[in-house]
Amino acid sequence: METKPLAILSAGGTGGHMFPAQALAEELLLRGWDVKLSTDVRGARFTKNFPDAVKIETVPSATFAKHGFISKIKTPFLILGGVFATIKAFWKHRPNIIVGFGGYPTIPALIASIFMSLPRIIHEQNGILGKVNQLFAKKVHLVACGTWPTTIPENIKYEHVGNPVRKEILDRSGSPYIPPGNHPMSILIMGGSQGAKILSNIVPEAIGNLPDELLKYIRVFQQAREEDCQRVKSYYVNKGIACEVLPFFDNIASHLSEAQLIISRSGASSVADIGVVGRPSILIPLGSAIRDEQTLNAGPLKKLRAATVIAEQNLTVKKLNKAILKILSSPENASKMAANAHKTVVLDATKKLADRVEEISGHSNR
Repeated sequence: METKPLAILSAGGTGGHMFPAQALAEELLLRGWDVKLSTDVRGARFTKNFPDAVKIETVPSATFAKHGFISKIKTPFLILGGVFATIKAFWKHRPNIIVGFGGYPTIPALIASIFMSLPRIIHEQNGILGKVNQLFAKKVHLVACGTWPTTIPENIKYEHVGNPVRKEILDRSGSPYIPPGNHPMSILIMGGSQGAKILSNIVPEAIGNLPDELLKYIRVFQQAREEDCQRVKSYYVNKGIACEVLPFFDNIASHLSEAQLIISRSGASSVADIGVVGRPSILIPLGSAIRDEQTLNAGPLKKLRAATVIAEQNLTVKKLNKAILKILSSPENASKMAANAHKTVVLDATKKLADRVEEISGHSNR
């Protein structure tokens, strides 16, 4: 019996890294590959919806971004421990390729792949390489870019493949949009996989200040940090607004497709999900992002007038309320925004990345 080729997907501990890894895992399994996911404890939280056939391995890792002298001293030793553990695992079951999706937990797998001369790819979701991907860009066989344009150093092999999207969302690609009107309307608020405190502080009041004749039709589905959920929910309940407030939505594909409006951070995966389904959005790029990558991510949607972009430092209840009202009071404009959003994505991004995996590894089961 022929042994299946093995792909190790390595991803950091946020949804922005994990969701594209999940999409690639789903595609490679369909192509007859064995797939393992290498991540850390934080990343393991996002594996609930990974296919059962994917083996999940948690490895020791750490970040130099942590505050505190002791934490910084411990970091290289934790990473080194992760590298040795990964090399040992790779010697036992030699993979055919390593695919890194960014984040510090990818360091052990990528170092091990270099040490063992294994084929390797990194996928960058944003328009600027993250710190870890910058570190390994010259040491891999391909930098696959999710957003275009992406700032790439010289003498590096790269290709724009797009951002892979999970099957549950891809299945809703271009689903019919019901424009705003005198009927139940959904507003979906996504704050990234870690939630967004500023959205919990500002969005409820911005929605609550909408005119009563509009508000009576509104249903809110808001992602919030666990410590903020009760406070946010209480505000909506006291205003008589139907709501669901949770740290994480398992049925996010349904919420995306049913939404008349999405209010979100502009992480690469969130932007890709919005574009695949095709919905009007108000995007608030993460203000603390040193490289301001979320503003770049929002660029294609803004350029096609599929999204209203509000810089975090300019976000106020009044400004957000005005932006929501403008979209929900204009069905024709909302429909145009939805159609234009769908034009911004690479719908076959997952297949393109899987093709490169097979090409660079030299293995295909098709």
